[in-house]
Amino acid sequence: MTSGSRALTMAKHKLDKDLKRVEKLEEGTQAHAMRMLPASLALVFLVLTGMAALLVSGMGPGWVVIVGAAVVGGYMAMNIGANDVANNMAPAVGSRALTIGVAVVLAAIFEAAGAIIAGGAVVATVSGGIIQPDLLPSTAHFITGMLAALFAAAVWLNVATAFGAPVSTTHSIVGGVLGGGIAMAGFGVADWSVMARIVASWVISPVMGGVIAAGFLAYIKFTILFRPDMLTQAQRRVPLLVAIMAGAFAAYLLIKGLERVWEVPIWLALIFGMGVGTATRAIVKPLIVRRVQGLENRRSSVSELFTVPVIFGACLLSFAHGSNDVANAIGPLTAIYTSIVEEEMVARAEIPIWTMVVGAIGISAGLLLYGPKLIRSVGSKITKLNRVRAFCVTLSAAITVIIASTLGVPVSSTHIAIGALFGVGFLREYVYNNRDLGAVLSLEPPQPKIDPATGEAIATEKYFKAKHRFLVRRGYAIAIVTAWIVTVPATALMAAGLALGLQAIGIDIFLPSNL
Repeated sequence: MTSGSRALTMAKHKLDKDLKRVEKLEEGTQAHAMRMLPASLALVFLVLTGMAALLVSGMGPGWVVIVGAAVVGGYMAMNIGANDVANNMAPAVGSRALTIGVAVVLAAIFEAAGAIIAGGAVVATVSGGIIQPDLLPSTAHFITGMLAALFAAAVWLNVATAFGAPVSTTHSIVGGVLGGGIAMAGFGVADWSVMARIVASWVISPVMGGVIAAGFLAYIKFTILFRPDMLTQAQRRVPLLVAIMAGAFAAYLLIKGLERVWEVPIWLALIFGMGVGTATRAIVKPLIVRRVQGLENRRSSVSELFTVPVIFGACLLSFAHGSNDVANAIGPLTAIYTSIVEEEMVARAEIPIWTMVVGAIGISAGLLLYGPKLIRSVGSKITKLNRVRAFCVTLSAAITVIIASTLGVPVSSTHIAIGALFGVGFLREYVYNNRDLGAVLSLEPPQPKIDPATGEAIATEKYFKAKHRFLVRRGYAIAIVTAWIVTVPATALMAAGLALGLQAIGIDIFLPSNL
């Protein structure tokens, strides 16, 4: 090879290396741009929110605080969408009834519809009576506490979402209001009886959700899935289960989905739900009979029968969630805006259209931009889901709320959904590790356990000791419970610090002088 050929070859190698470096740089730049895209779009939304608030305020007295509160309210709404909505869609995604892309689009549509259609005309701006506004020294103190509460709750939700922990947005804002109120007026401003009920809900919500979900899963297992004639049993029992779900959701939507528009008596909601359930069973039964024709007598075939109910349930949960939890973002924002405009402390106020739009769009934007991560985590990390288990989780959420509303017990939708996931997971684990019990209840003889090494039957006790499996991830469960426990204290401390900081820097100068 001549020196010229060698030089040409070396030049080609160098050019190839340079091209590869350029390609890697381009790939890295594109990946970085994709990672930055959600943050950029979120920033655009917050800027537009601030501009909308500026137009509404007309740069009148207190406009700086109104704009700031609107941006923080939009930030809170996005974090609600990113964190709390996962509880509604995770079972459908975890069971593969929906893809993650379709799930976030459906959730965004139904969350926004719930917020705008049934979000209500009037909102209790002090989040369920956590503090007593009349004990605050002035309207300025009230506004400062609300602004601090809103920001603290939003930051906490952001942190929880980053770590993949589903937490209650209601408890987040409750902790923020509590901390902001105490910082402004001392411990006497808090209504500790309300706080006691909220603390009780930490236990009641997941336990009720778990027991109800496990109960339905046990019924399906022992009356359908563990029977030799699974499809025959499914034709008899699935229409009843779907009817129960339809009736429960009909009552649920009247009780929770429309409570800010029309306060429906429990008895009326239950009667309406029974009517819807009866009609649904009559409609669904022939459809199920036709659907099972040609299907194999397998558990996967039974699971397919629950696909549509799981999807409908997830959408209805999102609608009810949007109608209720939008108040966690726009409640404090409405309090701040109305108090400044009317120049007096306002504990209950009509919701301005623009704040409702901010809340609805914010929840949907947060879900679309940041929701998929938590939906995947909740849908797969606690326990493995199929459509039967997802159906039980979704149904449990509606029934638990109905029971709690009837008894007057406050519950958290987040805690119910996670508790239901734990319930089905622990039931699966118990049945798996006690297979003889499952065989007896399903009227099937227990199968002998064979040692794969020797081919001989082995003792039941030895088999279970060797084969015990954990079907619920303990580490993730501990992390979630820990996040639940610290939510109210963490947001309260953050809000108290923020409120004192705002007061120290003189937020009063941006408010009308008579406040």
